[in-house]
Amino acid sequence: MRHEDQRPPAAVVFDALGLAYEKAFAHAPAHLSALQWLVERLPPAARTLDVGSGTGRPTAAALVEAGHSVLGVDVSPVMVDIAARQVPGADFRCGDIRELPLDADTFDGVCVFFSLLQMTRAEQSALTRRLARALRPGGHLVLATVPADVEDVEVVFLGRPVRATSFAEEGVVGMVESAGLTVLSRHSAVFTPDHPDGGPEPHLFLYCRRDGTGD
Repeated sequence: MRHEDQRPPAAVVFDALGLAYEKAFAHAPAHLSALQWLVERLPPAARTLDVGSGTGRPTAAALVEAGHSVLGVDVSPVMVDIAARQVPGADFRCGDIRELPLDADTFDGVCVFFSLLQMTRAEQSALTRRLARALRPGGHLVLATVPADVEDVEVVFLGRPVRATSFAEEGVVGMVESAGLTVLSRHSAVFTPDHPDGGPEPHLFLYCRRDGTGD
């Protein structure tokens, strides 16, 4: 079996994209707004988790710049290597977030930007519950996805075929609320990646808080 066939599908795609992914998405206004919203609600020297941390920019870089500690997890070794070079102030690990042990009440903030789309619906729901438990009471989570009622369909992403699964908007909200998170607000946007093969994409951002104290 070829080495490429042994890697998770997401690793194959993002190993190949590398910095092209950062260029395509780094300046998405809704992403930057969600990140700023989270930064404004974190306590000083917060502990944060970046799920699907990619190249480290803009998410981990902004969190480190704001004085917070960051654990970034990505299944792509190429992405992790780039992120470690670009954001040396964060801790990046190559691995599958579905298999990473997460202690309860550990993080003040969690970012989940477009990192669920190559998981099954059951895996997305289970991971969201684990991430909610990993938040401290009153902690905040921002989640972004492509809202669509699709399961294991082939789509073309930046010129590459990938298998994608998601929920329609209300399904995403229901998944997050079932995990024990309060959706404080939701924002929809359409963004076209800065890439020759990029086309308009619907994006949904959920601004959430773990039930407990907080604003």
